[in-house]
Amino acid sequence: MSIVVTGATGHLGRLVVEQLLRKVPAERITAVVRTPEKAADLAGRGVRIAVADYNAPETFDGLFAAGDKVLLISGNEFDKGRVRQHRVVIDAAKAAGVALLAYTSAPGSLTAALADDHRGTEEALLASGLPCTLLRNGWYHENYTEQLAPVLEHGAVVQAAGEGRISSASRADYAAAAVAVLTGEGHENRTYELGGDQAWGFAEFAAEVSRQTGKEIGYRPVSVEEYQGILAGAGLPGPLAAILAGVDASIEKGELVVDSGDLSRLTGRPTTPLAESIAAALGG
Repeated sequence: MSIVVTGATGHLGRLVVEQLLRKVPAERITAVVRTPEKAADLAGRGVRIAVADYNAPETFDGLFAAGDKVLLISGNEFDKGRVRQHRVVIDAAKAAGVALLAYTSAPGSLTAALADDHRGTEEALLASGLPCTLLRNGWYHENYTEQLAPVLEHGAVVQAAGEGRISSASRADYAAAAVAVLTGEGHENRTYELGGDQAWGFAEFAAEVSRQTGKEIGYRPVSVEEYQGILAGAGLPGPLAAILAGVDASIEKGELVVDSGDLSRLTGRPTTPLAESIAAALGG
């Protein structure tokens, strides 16, 4: 039985594989990648590398085996039909008779367009009859801490979320939850709503960046339309800018506040504080 991780060289996938290596022998881990060169370090540590592409169904033929546990990390190609891509993995997993397929979804409370593909994938997964786990990942600290350069340059956090709050956590926290499911028992046909222990708003985020940098950083709320224009002006494709601006509208409505406690329960520890991720991003 293998533990198979798709998208294994992405930000989340690599963290999952790294954490799996602390719990199970490398030969039990299969990393599914599109570009094997990016996984050379993992191969050097004994991880099996499988080359496959969501856009090429035939590349998944024979990849899975009966009894495998699979983590399907959602794709990031918003323009290529992510539900169709994910069905490729689901169909191959069903044909092989895997023991579990876990999927990184979005919070059940999220109504933004970003959630549409996740809901479609959940429906396909449930219809497949596979034993499955829905990991409804909330927002990542890194969605903001990795974008601090313009914040520091302009002295402002600019978002269209009003006074909305977010229960974010670090990518490593979400990776730990996935590892707990992949290496544990009793997670079949369960749904976990995952988010950080402490919700925060952008005024608090700006204040914490100010505290850690000694710079005067404020929060400047803008309209969804203005924010979409800012994102497009920064080089994001129009459709993606619209999706991300739509998430801010959901944040303002409280849709990314996740207070289930599932994430800390799965990992067995408190989630990473936002201040810690800010410090890491600043090199502190």
